[in-house]
Amino acid sequence: MTRLRNAAPWLAVAAGVLLLAATLLAGQAALNDAPAQAPPAPAPIGVGALGRIEPASRVLSLATASGPEGARIGRLLVQEGERVTAGQLLAEFHDLPKKQAALDQAEANQALAQARLARLQAAGRDTEVAAARAGVAAAGAAQEAAAREAARAERLRATPAGNEATFDRTRFAAAQTAAERARAEAELRALLDPRAEDVAVSQAELRVATAAAAAARADRDMARLVAPIDGTVLRILARLGEKVPDAGAMELADLSTLQVVAEVYETDLPRVRQGARAVVTVPGEAQKFDARVATIGWTVRRNAIAGTDPLTAIDARVVEVRLTLDAAAVPVLARRTNMQVQVAIAGGPP
Repeated sequence: MTRLRNAAPWLAVAAGVLLLAATLLAGQAALNDAPAQAPPAPAPIGVGALGRIEPASRVLSLATASGPEGARIGRLLVQEGERVTAGQLLAEFHDLPKKQAALDQAEANQALAQARLARLQAAGRDTEVAAARAGVAAAGAAQEAAAREAARAERLRATPAGNEATFDRTRFAAAQTAAERARAEAELRALLDPRAEDVAVSQAELRVATAAAAAARADRDMARLVAPIDGTVLRILARLGEKVPDAGAMELADLSTLQVVAEVYETDLPRVRQGARAVVTVPGEAQKFDARVATIGWTVRRNAIAGTDPLTAIDARVVEVRLTLDAAAVPVLARRTNMQVQVAIAGGPP
């Protein structure tokens, strides 16, 4: 009995162990019988890239066509940072007076050709037409008188009162007056209805003068620098009297909408989607700016933006991806054109 009492605790422990083991085995069997659950899908991997700030309108370099001697600034009408509207005159080049004089001469020649054609089409003046009509009437009267004299001389030629010489004179006078009447009538017709050949020549001369005036006007317009869009003058590259460099006279852009031009590695491009959200980090700014992918480039080229990491490849192959910044970024970044920024583009669908 004493041995049984001493063994009772151990028997209770053994029974508990057996019960626990049975419970664990039953739970494991239940887990084995339960359907397997799929592992959670990994989060889409985003894309990081370096970029630069640029107006959506691009930065326009304004210049003009110039001859071998180049163009110089004759008048500068704007300043850096000034807002301008499309069509506004920004500057005039040194050869504007010469080209303006050439245009004035061409327009004068055009007006002269127009006046000549109008005079030809309008025929003679009223006084000239009246004089020509009077000439025709006089020539007709003279012809009739000469014809009567010729007829009388012909009747008297067979009588003693007539002779052959008188008949010849009167016949010649009748023919002469008929010719004079025909000439007067021709002059009257010329005044009333000009020849088609003369009109055609005059019209051709007018077309030549009009084309010359148009060419002179286009040449004059090239001596003026006009804003092609509404925007802000970012930089003036040539001042009064200076020669315009190859880069142009000034730079203009519309700063109402800003974008980031990100250089995405060609291997990361499949993870970039149109309209995807992005976050732009600007050095020196605690605030981060939201953006969306606007366009994805069509060509692969070498990168133009170099990072500070010496291990980064300097001849990486990239594609330009343009992201449109939210409107809240415009007041802060309007003066940051071409500034280098960091871009984090969210992966997966937008």
